[in-house]
Amino acid sequence: MYAFLLSTAVIFVAELGDKSQLMAMTFATRYRVRDVLVAITAATAVVHLVSVGIGAWVGTAFESYQGVIGIVAGVAFLGFAAWTLRGDELTDDEADKARRSTGTALVAVGSAFFLAELGDKTMLATITLATQEGWLGTWIGSTVGMVAADALAIGVGAVLGRTLPEKAIRIGAAALFAAFGLLLIAEGLGLF
Repeated sequence: MYAFLLSTAVIFVAELGDKSQLMAMTFATRYRVRDVLVAITAATAVVHLVSVGIGAWVGTAFESYQGVIGIVAGVAFLGFAAWTLRGDELTDDEADKARRSTGTALVAVGSAFFLAELGDKTMLATITLATQEGWLGTWIGSTVGMVAADALAIGVGAVLGRTLPEKAIRIGAAALFAAFGLLLIAEGLGLF
């Protein structure tokens, strides 16, 4: 349960202000919201299953180095904080492709999200979490966290348009990543 709650919270925060949220809002203007959310869920579940597989393998293969893994994970989360502060924007070309996409929503949205998430900070954060937490809870939690953040973006985007306080969201998310990174480093050094 701890892995589920932790990964839900961390991935929700990681997704705030991410370009996939902007993609979700753009797709929701073209397709039914339900179809967009189903496609996001399917793509996220597949990407995060691969992520937790990698993370679980690393955590098991280097089990005797959990302190070092904790420190490396903490440094990774500090990097995610910097990445979040830098921001992530949907390019005009990406937004145009999302608006012009044809075919069923499940295929168009699912494919776009699957490709967008490969190597994204949410994938890397899921790998990092899975090095130390249970794979099943991490997988389900990371999927729920991402879908919840994208659903929130679709809902808020529908109500407020594009007037989201992106800077405040980026700063808050980066601060949470930094705090979590420092906590992981402290645990890795045996301070807790």
